[in-house]
Amino acid sequence: MNLNQVTLPVKDMNEAVSFYLTLGMIQIVDTPHYARFQCPDGDATFSLSLETGNYNNSAVIYFEHEQLDELYASLVEKGIRFEQPPTAQRYLWTEAILKDPSGNKIKLYWAGENRLNPPWKVEKEGKKRR
Repeated sequence: MNLNQVTLPVKDMNEAVSFYLTLGMIQIVDTPHYARFQCPDGDATFSLSLETGNYNNSAVIYFEHEQLDELYASLVEKGIRFEQPPTAQRYLWTEAILKDPSGNKIKLYWAGENRLNPPWKVEKEGKKRR
């Protein structure tokens, strides 16, 4: 199995599309109620769905970038506001935190080898959890 995409709810499609284009995403679907993007590196996609009712989204979407400090600086220059600048975390990732115009939480991060191989990695491949 491979994760195909994540869909985020948005309140204003035009504002949300503009925001994600500013982050550097590549738009591949454009409708009044749905937009899909490809990440600039790799084949991952994510989408936006226009929601007219009230909703509460507590999910966090992560976008990985090796030159996180440079990306952060360039986005700040473009007017993107962050809740947290790139900060080293105890779990060995460096993360910058921001929210899109609809309030969806985003973490731009770099983890290097620690993303798939942290020092505390479970070495029980092929065994099912009970």
